[in-house]
Amino acid sequence: MLVYFSIVTSGFASPQSAVFILQSVSITGILALGVTATMVVGGFDLSIGSVATTAMMASSYIMVIMGGDALTAIAACLLIGIVIGLINGFLVVYMRVPDLLATLGMMFLLVGLQRIPTEGRSIATGMSLPDGSTASGTFSPAFLALGRHRFDLILPNLVPVSVVVLIVLAVLIWFFLEYTRYGRMMYAVGSNERAAQLAGAPVNAYKMFAYVISGVFASIGGILLAARLGRGDIASGNNLLLDAVAAALIGFAVLGVAKPNAFGTAIGALFVGVLLQGLTMMNAPYYTQDFVKGAVLVIALVFTFALSGRGKR
Repeated sequence: MLVYFSIVTSGFASPQSAVFILQSVSITGILALGVTATMVVGGFDLSIGSVATTAMMASSYIMVIMGGDALTAIAACLLIGIVIGLINGFLVVYMRVPDLLATLGMMFLLVGLQRIPTEGRSIATGMSLPDGSTASGTFSPAFLALGRHRFDLILPNLVPVSVVVLIVLAVLIWFFLEYTRYGRMMYAVGSNERAAQLAGAPVNAYKMFAYVISGVFASIGGILLAARLGRGDIASGNNLLLDAVAAALIGFAVLGVAKPNAFGTAIGALFVGVLLQGLTMMNAPYYTQDFVKGAVLVIALVFTFALSGRGKR
């Protein structure tokens, strides 16, 4: 795929294209890692895109409208992620609501909630507020650096901060799932919940924890998106859900491991990022990109369920 896009599009192999791919991959990958955590315990989270957008709008509201600092905004966003994760987990674990329905309901709830403070408008310095006043706050330079600063690696200004965050989170979640007792127990819960219960595992706690991880990771993605855009764009998170889900499902099939895994998810996010950048540079219409993403998601689902069935035989 890399070779094909490099041949048919001029500039695809350029440093500028690489930076754009890395920036888009980082946020998608972070959200996909959260989805992966819920898949490990046999669940799924469809609210991640809305959680990320809510975090982006919340951080923008705190700094631009309320005049708060970056630390307060980040802490508030992480708290939002934790609370939403706990609510999702409670609905799924204790109220016995199917995970897809519970998180779908949360998604729609957040879509409405994040529009209420500004009556559906994006947040930017100087905007007119519903009460007639003007938003005079600004994003702090330290906050904007989270989304715009780039480190030198072989080439100057190549690696965005968000990519470093993705790598750190991917390594942490990979190590936790593969090499700790708690991570292995989460896999056990996902593969055979009844057996895990009989073994004395606190199944409900592990499931709740997985949804909290998903909520926190989605909030981190929203923080980085706000820092990159420098505004609270109400529509910027529209494609995050589909891209993140595709990355997580592609990761399920990477290397034929037939299970959700952080390494595979990161590879899946890179695949999605390269694909979308290539289509963009080919000037493919937006509806063509949506079609291709949908096709990739369907293929990923087929491989995921095929591998799951093979693993159970």
